[in-house]
Amino acid sequence: MSQKTERSLFKIQPEDMSVKDIMKKQSYAPVGAHSAVKTCTWLKNAINDRGVCYKSKFYGVSSHRCLQMTPTLSCNQKCIFCWRPTEIKVPDLDLEKMDKPELIVYESIKAQRKLLTGFGGSPNAVSELYNESKTPSNVAISLSGEPTLYPYLPELIDLYKKENMSVFLVTNGTNPEMIQKVKPTQLYMSLDAPDFETYLNLCRPENENQWSLILESLKKLNHKRKEGVRTALRITAVKDLNTSDPKGFSELIKIAEPDFIEIKSYMHVGFSRLRLNRSNMMEMDELKEFASKIAKHLDYKFAGESEPSRVVLLTKDGTVNRINV
Repeated sequence: MSQKTERSLFKIQPEDMSVKDIMKKQSYAPVGAHSAVKTCTWLKNAINDRGVCYKSKFYGVSSHRCLQMTPTLSCNQKCIFCWRPTEIKVPDLDLEKMDKPELIVYESIKAQRKLLTGFGGSPNAVSELYNESKTPSNVAISLSGEPTLYPYLPELIDLYKKENMSVFLVTNGTNPEMIQKVKPTQLYMSLDAPDFETYLNLCRPENENQWSLILESLKKLNHKRKEGVRTALRITAVKDLNTSDPKGFSELIKIAEPDFIEIKSYMHVGFSRLRLNRSNMMEMDELKEFASKIAKHLDYKFAGESEPSRVVLLTKDGTVNRINV
């Protein structure tokens, strides 16, 4: 989203906005009745040979062939660090009008290709990379909303895999039953608070019971790793709001024992700028210090970093098994 678009949106009161208006201004491509696709900055940079996402650096995902989508815009949290307009009411999923996963897979790939059409005539684009981008090799189900609210998520993941795509699924951990069912290539779970009170203040859940569901999902994540699913915990570090108790995070991480721990700074972008200050972003040295304090209480080691994205990666042996897709 351009700065001009952001500034124009900030002048509008939430009650004056609609979901469709926001999606259009933010360059989302609607898919069916409740899904969406959006190309990220790193995909565009990659096609222009101007750098790649940290998922490429860490895991081997080809940024120019990554499809970013969501099967629902609905979410049961309103995290204050979210760049999305959480103030806008999103209609709940209508179970009687739910799109089938076959439609979502087909239409999402089609929408991605349409969004990338302009690169075909761009003098900055590398033609080989542009042509490859038309056939996505990875799908990141993480764009907006909480994907585990979509009841056909396991089938959706399986269908993407049949398209020879790896699947990175990101969840907030409030639906442990669905976590038990899905088998993505890599399962991310957000862990943004070391305790109940911090969770309530930072993530603003629909109901307080969601914290107990997150604790249950940490156990499920441990089981998924044992089943052969790559697992990751992602901590969004918001300076002065959830960074004072690294040991608390460590105790929760011990429950899940994930393959990867991503500790990423909050970024002062999008609608989060209405709720937080730029000072809530962590400098890279601060982030690395915070990560080291978490690692000190665990048997994890530093495995990588990406300064442009302000993220640090920890693994048990300090290495990463890349999937290279």
